[in-house]
Amino acid sequence: MKSGFFRFECLPYPMLSPEQTTRQRIIELLTGAPMASHQLARALSIAERLVEEHLAHVVKTVARDRSRRFLREPSSCMDCGFMFRDRTRLTRPSRCPQCRSEGITPPRYHIESLASGTTHDSLMASRRSNSGKGSV
Repeated sequence: MKSGFFRFECLPYPMLSPEQTTRQRIIELLTGAPMASHQLARALSIAERLVEEHLAHVVKTVARDRSRRFLREPSSCMDCGFMFRDRTRLTRPSRCPQCRSEGITPPRYHIESLASGTTHDSLMASRRSNSGKGSV
């Protein structure tokens, strides 16, 4: 190996622009692939608690945008498999309510881009308007 030669590994995260705010960078990362808060913290070089605080605002921002949807893959117990589907907090639960185990997978977050012109509301409206049609 030559002296002074360094091999650069490809980062698993896209290069983030320093002009973007932290929340804009979180949105960009989550649009690419589902990630847990500890993965976001590592990619952004900030504390996991800060990521969780920013995520609450990211949810509101994405909710206003009809072309995207914020998705949360719920935490689950590694011992009994209990899924925390009804949990509204974005943080990881401390223990399982069924078996009391502390082995809990972290929730993962993702931002899905919806097809242009097709939003959840327009789909629901078209289903409602077509529900009475076709029956004799």
